[in-house]
Amino acid sequence: MPVNVPDKLPAINILKEENIFVMDVSRAQHQDIRPLKIIILNLMPLKVTTETDLLRLLSNSPLQIEIEFMKIKGHKSKNTSAEHMKQFYKNFDELNNKKYDGMIITGAPVELLPFEEVTYWNEMKEILDWAQHHVYSTLFICWAAQAGLYHFYGIPKYELPRKMFGVFEHTHSNSHLPIFRGFDDVFFMPHSRHTEIRAEDVEKAEGLQIIAQSEIAGVAMVKANSGRQLFITGHTEYSRRTLDTEFKRDLAKKLPIDIPVNYYPGNDPNNTPCMRWGSAANLLFANWLNYYVYQETPFNLEEIS
Repeated sequence: MPVNVPDKLPAINILKEENIFVMDVSRAQHQDIRPLKIIILNLMPLKVTTETDLLRLLSNSPLQIEIEFMKIKGHKSKNTSAEHMKQFYKNFDELNNKKYDGMIITGAPVELLPFEEVTYWNEMKEILDWAQHHVYSTLFICWAAQAGLYHFYGIPKYELPRKMFGVFEHTHSNSHLPIFRGFDDVFFMPHSRHTEIRAEDVEKAEGLQIIAQSEIAGVAMVKANSGRQLFITGHTEYSRRTLDTEFKRDLAKKLPIDIPVNYYPGNDPNNTPCMRWGSAANLLFANWLNYYVYQETPFNLEEIS
């Protein structure tokens, strides 16, 4: 089944060119089915790129999914047109009376700031608390994972001496966890961050379980509330070229940046990046949608508590 997205969203044409089935609202209204309702809080600067990356993975499911996009009310996007934001995004106060099967909160380019110094931290906290009572399962990505772990469990973040940048090997703790159904013993995930959380802090917190980690990249996935909260410190949603774009952007700005690890064949940025994480990424999103959202959410969303 397709992802049901707002009419005229730019990602529709991109995904159709990749032979991915996407349905706009007008067509979906003629199907007699209760789709999963997913809300995405997109904090990434390149909104259209992130929309496309997430919808590509959400479409790999037999379930029909209805997508809405949320934005921070007082924050103006510098890299996405005001017209796009107005057409496809709503403020939290326009959505906070609704309930959703699932929520995805993306990373944000503010990780070097203390959480309390992020200009929208108060609204972020309000959204996190709201999600506990209005969303059945929430997927936190990169900075959002750090923010959620800090807000709910007091887990601190630490600045790294150099950016964690590249594609790293990971292992999972339990192949019987539904989120890892179909996974190999070792899987790959991109990371692009200047900060980290540490296993010893997570292990001390009640109710948290580290379910995937890397010898180099550290804690990768943390589970809480029987999967109603899943925290991912990397970027399984990244497309083949995302790290390449970030690398060349930082080079152009003359920022200190290393060649992303385990990414370019021969470690040569002139070569096409090797896609090592695609199958794991598709499995992760499909498993989340099926086992943590569809199989668990009450049919009547008003029963979420």
